[in-house]
Amino acid sequence: MKKVSSIKKIAINTGGGDAPGLNAVIKAVTISALNRGWEVVGIREGYNGLFLPEKFPDGGLINLTYETVKDITPLGGTILGTTNRGNPLRFPMKSANGTIVEVDRSDEIMAGFRRNKIDALIAIGGDGSLSMANVFQKKGLPVIGVPKTIDNDLEKTVMTFGFDTAVGFATESIDRLHSTAQSHSRIMVVEMMGRYAGWISLNSGISGSADVILIPEIPYDVNVVADFLNKKFEGGKNYAIVVVAEGAKSKEGSTSVIEKEAGKSERLGGAAEKFAKDLQPLVDKEIRSVILGHLLRGGSPTTFDRLVSLRFGAAAIRALEEGHSGIMVALNPPTVDYVPLDQVSNRMKFVPIDCDTMKTGRDLGICFGD
Repeated sequence: MKKVSSIKKIAINTGGGDAPGLNAVIKAVTISALNRGWEVVGIREGYNGLFLPEKFPDGGLINLTYETVKDITPLGGTILGTTNRGNPLRFPMKSANGTIVEVDRSDEIMAGFRRNKIDALIAIGGDGSLSMANVFQKKGLPVIGVPKTIDNDLEKTVMTFGFDTAVGFATESIDRLHSTAQSHSRIMVVEMMGRYAGWISLNSGISGSADVILIPEIPYDVNVVADFLNKKFEGGKNYAIVVVAEGAKSKEGSTSVIEKEAGKSERLGGAAEKFAKDLQPLVDKEIRSVILGHLLRGGSPTTFDRLVSLRFGAAAIRALEEGHSGIMVALNPPTVDYVPLDQVSNRMKFVPIDCDTMKTGRDLGICFGD
């Protein structure tokens, strides 16, 4: 672990899917570090700027200054770029016989850190990105992780930045669907991001007064949902809103994976369309499906996400100054704590099916497909 006095230059990177608030973290890290007399560089597109220099004719590293970051707090996306393809620990390469094999290129990246005289890394990402960062920490590079994902599926933090913005937009979208569903006497099935955890679907579905919420944590029975909706219609309601997480699955089926390639994260999709197809023969209503998809990732972060992002970024630099490494900053209201990366890496925080929010949904008469 490097002593505080030996830190002269740090790097920041953003990995995985983008999330509202990334730029606010970059700003807080940069200004907090510059105020301590440290040089700051941003690595482009995760780690690509270090080990795939051919992608960046103008350089894989960006010098970050007060001028670079002064106005980026309200901006969505990330000024550094990001990627969820080409995991450098399982990088897809063509072998001598033409097959694709996964190769660990972490030593090349470590060499890139040394070559650029980088003393520490602030890694901003979800479980996959922080698991990668933990590898570099164990190879000797001081690393501080910052939890980022709209899915809110990271362990040891009450909330990740980006989640509040995503849920807010998802709820607004559900609100809009109520009026069109009612006008046409339809069932609207809306698919949410969230991968294998149902946090976005659960929170937006309850907030948006959905009739049915299907999350990965509870395998659903389409017949149960059909019976529930038919009783609603018999009681006089002429439409329904069904929220489906992209990782939802029936009791007989599996999660809908639309892409799975070497070195890439699985892509999920089609859950709403599949459910709508299975439901249609069981109800006497027209069904339409809507996929919010990447709309949930875009746009300006909410006040909550901005503030958490700025707090996380500043706390990450304080952690480095205090001599920490191999930790993630985590929200534990009212404070930001430090937790070991080992307790976060390769883990996922699922919705507890007995949590208060679930109980609230059931008390409100929402069907969860079980």
